[in-house]
Formats: sequence, structure tokens, C-alpha cells
Amino acid sequence: MSKTIKKVCPHCGGELSFYHNPTPTVDIVIEVESGGILLIMRKNEPVGWALPGGFVDYGESLEDAAVREAKEETSLDVVLTGQLHTYSRPDRDPRQHTISTVFTARGRGIPRAADDAADIGVFTERTLPESIMFDHREILADYFRTVKGKERG
Repeated sequence: MSKTIKKVCPHCGGELSFYHNPTPTVDIVIEVESGGILLIMRKNEPVGWALPGGFVDYGESLEDAAVREAKEETSLDVVLTGQLHTYSRPDRDPRQHTISTVFTARGRGIPRAADDAADIGVFTERTLPESIMFDHREILADYFRTVKGKERG
């Protein structure tokens, strides 16, 4: 059920309907050569460790958004290796209802925090930080169970 917002046109006085829909986002699990995955420390509220990612721009594909966000936040050029899952729980982001498509990727080079990232870290399943933002701990559990589980099995 879309939430409809009614506004009055300032020019003609007619009633206008605007649909308030979830916002598409992407998150990226970036695997690095050392064998870990990257998390960023968010610079903006809410602050905390998170997967690199962000909002999809109008006219941009999900894949292009993932590559762009990875570059903006980690300074890495990435090659997407797959699509993990789409996460859509309405309360996954406290700021607004977002729907995130999560990609896996391989990054090359030296990661550097940039744009919305204050810091960057390489983690393994056993060394994840205690506090992880949004539903990213759930996403990472799915990643380690499905993607890394297949590699082990």
C-alpha cells in the first residue's frame, strides 16, 4: 500500500497526489586480496560501522550505483561478482524506508576512506566489530553462510 500525500498546486489550486514509496539503495560486500571484507565507519548520522553503499541516483542502474558508491566510499575500483539478496524490511534504516540490493564485489588496490566514510577497516567473520549499523550484521551473516559457505563446502 503506497502512502499518498496530497498537496495543493500553487499555480492552479488543484489537488495533487504524490506517492511516498520506499527508496532504492545498494550495499556492497567488498572482498579484498587479504581475504577480508571492507566496512566503513560512517561519517554522517547515524554513525557506526557499515557496508559501503548508498542511494541509487535517478537514471542509474543498481549495478552502476554499487560501483559508484564503492569508489566514493573506499577509493577502490570494484568488479561486481554477484547479487546476494534484496533487503526490504521497513525498519531496516531508521531514517526512512529503504530497499537495498546487496552485491558482492572484489576490490583491488589500497582502500582509503572517502566521501561519507570517516574510516575504513578490513574484517573477517571472526573479527567483525561489535556494533554494526542498520541490518548489515544480518546481511553479513547471510554472506558468510551462503557465499563463503559454498567456497568452504
